[in-house]
Amino acid sequence: MKHEFDYSTIVDKTADTLIRASTACHPDQAEAYRRAISYEVVPGAAWVMETLCENAKAAKKQRSPVCDDTGVPHIIIEVGAGRSIDGSLFDAVREGVAAGLRNLPGRPMAVQGDDLSRLDQSDGLDTNPDAVITAPFLVLPVEGNVLRLHILMQGGGPELRAKTYRVFHKHSIPVIIDEIVDWAIDAADAIGCTPCTLAIGIGRSHFEASSLMLQAMIYGKYSEQSELEKEITNRANESGIGPLGMKGAHTVLATFMKVGPQRASGARIVSMRPCCCVEPRIASVDL
Repeated sequence: MKHEFDYSTIVDKTADTLIRASTACHPDQAEAYRRAISYEVVPGAAWVMETLCENAKAAKKQRSPVCDDTGVPHIIIEVGAGRSIDGSLFDAVREGVAAGLRNLPGRPMAVQGDDLSRLDQSDGLDTNPDAVITAPFLVLPVEGNVLRLHILMQGGGPELRAKTYRVFHKHSIPVIIDEIVDWAIDAADAIGCTPCTLAIGIGRSHFEASSLMLQAMIYGKYSEQSELEKEITNRANESGIGPLGMKGAHTVLATFMKVGPQRASGARIVSMRPCCCVEPRIASVDL
């Protein structure tokens, strides 16, 4: 069967995209750090953020992981009305992810064995970086002649502190925002790797809310924040936790929020992930 794309090209592009996601700080994020440093009043907090920026520069120059927790690959594919795909594209992306993890190299942290063995880790870990398989793919329909791949490398710390739960909204946006801010402060205080970038999705189900949270990381911009995003960031920063818990004005660097369709209900399903100080680790490529 003939495809509209070259298999080996997809493999190579995917591998390169994974490495870029793992080793390079997004320019928008780097600028957000520079702005934060410029008006941080706590010297230790400013030093932490300056060090994070230097680490990011070194990682990009050396093509080395920006964090030793290289993360689990999460794949999002945008498909426009003018493009078509089949299962071979997914095969090529999986092969490219494996190649990227080998070349990075990723942390060898895949748990071996059957269902029960994986739960209690009784069979140990696979020593090969490429054994860390991707999370289930998310495919998004978009307008135009687009076929675009996004790779998010999701570290373990933020996953431990993330939360997807229902909020009884009482027909009041402030009630929802209050709940999110409380979650964010608790998570930031526990995660340690601050300043965080908060990724938030609000949907009709836990799956939808989590999917919207991932999309918030893809489409969110540090330089363009809605009023609600600014409010969440500012209120979380009032906690004074600061970078690496050293106090200061920057517990949260920015908030990315995506609100999806809602159902007539007394509850909203909210997914909130406190992306650590080097996240979102994301890179994209047109296929």
